[in-house]
Amino acid sequence: MEDRLLFVIGSPRSGSTLLTRMLGSHSAIYAPAEPHLLTPLAHLGYYASVDRAPYDTINVRDAIRDFVAELPKGESDYLDALRAYTDTLYRRALERSGCERFLDKTPAYALVLDFLAKLYPRAHYLVLTRHPMAIWSSYVDSFFDGDPEVAHAHNPILERYVPAIARFLRERPVPILEVRYESLVARPAEHMEQICGFLDLPFEPGMVNYGDHAHSNRGLGDPVTVAKETRPTTKSVAKWAGAMAESPAKLARARRILESLLDEDLETWGYARAEIERQLADARPSGTRRRRPWNRYALQRRLLVRLRRNIHRNAFGRLVRRVRYVCDVLLN
Repeated sequence: MEDRLLFVIGSPRSGSTLLTRMLGSHSAIYAPAEPHLLTPLAHLGYYASVDRAPYDTINVRDAIRDFVAELPKGESDYLDALRAYTDTLYRRALERSGCERFLDKTPAYALVLDFLAKLYPRAHYLVLTRHPMAIWSSYVDSFFDGDPEVAHAHNPILERYVPAIARFLRERPVPILEVRYESLVARPAEHMEQICGFLDLPFEPGMVNYGDHAHSNRGLGDPVTVAKETRPTTKSVAKWAGAMAESPAKLARARRILESLLDEDLETWGYARAEIERQLADARPSGTRRRRPWNRYALQRRLLVRLRRNIHRNAFGRLVRRVRYVCDVLLN
């Protein structure tokens, strides 16, 4: 299976859904909804643990490490066992699809890259980067109804994904092809041809017009905007600056996030700090009133944001967090 696997590595809101849809339009590539197979395996205790579980995570961690140490080949035997599990699922899915390659696009994999590289060192990896502030702006607006503080408290996305992906790009422990979002949408055919060469597959021009092909909407990114276009467009490349300028709170949080990121990581992504600072300073409101969609998904998001806002900002929320913490301690 390893030679038939393709992983798309990128943060949420980096354009990975677009890239996946284009690749899934190739006759040889099966690109289902995000399977999330590997993230749990990375946190079984040997490499990392979960924060909460219906078992004692400390005992599990110590026990599994002692057990693996006694195996004939140690960690290698452990990885073989994990790989047997995921290989079976990948293979069964491929057999049902009739395709040659399996594309796994799960953004959370970017946070377990050391484990992923050990599990599948010979698979192919496409690493997608996008302007960090475009990612941040889209993340806040798409998932948190424009509230930057609730978004950041829930998941400091840039502080987590930028360093992890940058280190992966510098160390290159596996076969990697870098793709930059802004370049992808500007020259899609050129990039698809390059990717096909990387995968040793013939280029199919129909990959660019991904809207002409059937795709599963379930699990593939933001269900509100994912199907609005039928081929790559540059509309969203510069949109983030205007959206950022319309919210002083979002702009202020963006500047604080930028201060926390390392120059080396930003440059590895291809975006220099000085240029980002200039863009933030020059950002001006777009002048057009954006109407937020009203549907079931949007309603769910707004209700969740309200709940999170209350939890993070008032005494009731502090009480809830304290009670949860005490209960977790007692249960452990």
